[in-house]
Amino acid sequence: MKRFVQLYRDLESTTKTNARVQFLVKYFEESSDEDKLWAIALLTDKRPSKPLQTGVLKAMAADAAMLPSWLFDETYLVVGDLSETISLLVKQEYEIEELSLAHWMREISDLKKKDEEIRVAFVLKAWKGMDVDSKFIFNKLIGGGFRMGVSQQLILKALAIHTSIPQEVLAHRLMGKWSPNETDFQQLVKSDDQRNDAIPYPFYLAYALEGEVNDLGPLEEWVIEKKWDGIRGQIIKRNGEIFIWSRGEELMTEKIPELHFLKNIDKDFVIDGEIICHDGNEVLPFANLQTRIGRKSLTKKALESAPIAFITYDLLELNHVDFREFPLEKRRMALSEMVAEVNLNKLILSEEIVAQSWQEIIAIRSESRQMKCEGLMIKRRSSTYKVGRKKGDWWKWKLDAMTIDAVMIYAMKGHGRRANLYTDFTFAIWHDGHLLPFTKAYSGLTDAEMKEVDAFVKKNTIDKFGPVRSVTPTLVFEIAFEGIQLSSRHKSGIALRFPRIHRWRKDKLPKEANTKEDLLALLNQINP
Repeated sequence: MKRFVQLYRDLESTTKTNARVQFLVKYFEESSDEDKLWAIALLTDKRPSKPLQTGVLKAMAADAAMLPSWLFDETYLVVGDLSETISLLVKQEYEIEELSLAHWMREISDLKKKDEEIRVAFVLKAWKGMDVDSKFIFNKLIGGGFRMGVSQQLILKALAIHTSIPQEVLAHRLMGKWSPNETDFQQLVKSDDQRNDAIPYPFYLAYALEGEVNDLGPLEEWVIEKKWDGIRGQIIKRNGEIFIWSRGEELMTEKIPELHFLKNIDKDFVIDGEIICHDGNEVLPFANLQTRIGRKSLTKKALESAPIAFITYDLLELNHVDFREFPLEKRRMALSEMVAEVNLNKLILSEEIVAQSWQEIIAIRSESRQMKCEGLMIKRRSSTYKVGRKKGDWWKWKLDAMTIDAVMIYAMKGHGRRANLYTDFTFAIWHDGHLLPFTKAYSGLTDAEMKEVDAFVKKNTIDKFGPVRSVTPTLVFEIAFEGIQLSSRHKSGIALRFPRIHRWRKDKLPKEANTKEDLLALLNQINP
């Protein structure tokens, strides 16, 4: 465990990519196969569910620290991180035996099966036998919120150095659902055998277009498609079975019965595309898809109001032949032939936009919202299907975000490194002469601006509601967002998609902020 704690310290000590890779390589080289496997699982968000709820942990920690709950809660608000708060307040009373990361993770994984009394005793014993750093990491592991801020590409790069296996191969082997309780390092990472037919390929991701679109060269070298607003996914059909994966590596097969008919096709394939809602005539807003995402059970009404289809972009495998190294043009041709044999209302070929010039493409992109898409995708005809985010061959060219000017009315402190700063804000717009809260945002300010706003909050707090501070409504910010929809769940009746702070409007007074009517006008432009 101490080696894993040291890895955490090392990774936190620098933001330099090469240094972080070397820290990971060092850990892999010095650790057992079991510990390596658990480290990979934790770093790629494959961790067991937390054995105790947050409320139980807080109550346990307050008792162990001999503090009243109100004082523990106030301390937590100041520190901003529950794991760190517990590690600082619950004192070490003895030193328990040094055990491996794998040992601790097996114990944590098994806790769910045990009575709460046993779980509580286990956690208390661990707390009182660990130093501050080990306790902090242990708390992260049992709390279900473990993060090291390390990208999968960094992990793959370090593993490739450690194992001498190409990153692309490793990326595929680590895809899908797997658990250190059900496999081992040699089988998962070093074996050439695929675990089963359900494993998806790593996704190829595009970069946002840099510079002018005309600089890409001759238009005929590129395939232009609409960029749809859905859930990126893969459909795998092998040996009579079908598996539907999201880009986030969630297996969604049971949630999408509309596509189960694909298991009856006489070909095996792996296709890449977008899970969307489609009524048989046109793509429906992402809001419809949201009504299906979080459901545990599908009612007849849910299926009828949010019918799902799949817009397919690419063919990765056909009849067990890997197509990823073929040029895009050849992959699209084979994909077109395959889709032509299928129900077009449910499996839809992504349409290539045909134009005579880049100026025409620019004009088409400007109409993206009317076409109910986010913008355009630009892909080189000769491109292979790569792994991860690569520059040069695939570009996403999204429409510029919508913006609205709003007044900041509430603030909360952040978490982790932002724990001592007010960085999470609630914004309001004008309606009937009053400020109406309508969205929250916490990203978009520079470090210097965050400190300035934090100082403002501390000097201009009007009231307190637990961790929330009501402030004098004088600061105006431009809020950017990708989508807008009516919502009965929000006091304003409106919900924004991906809201963030675009800029601080120091040139504007609060009375110059936008109104609810302005937001509704934007909504009507999209859905006339």
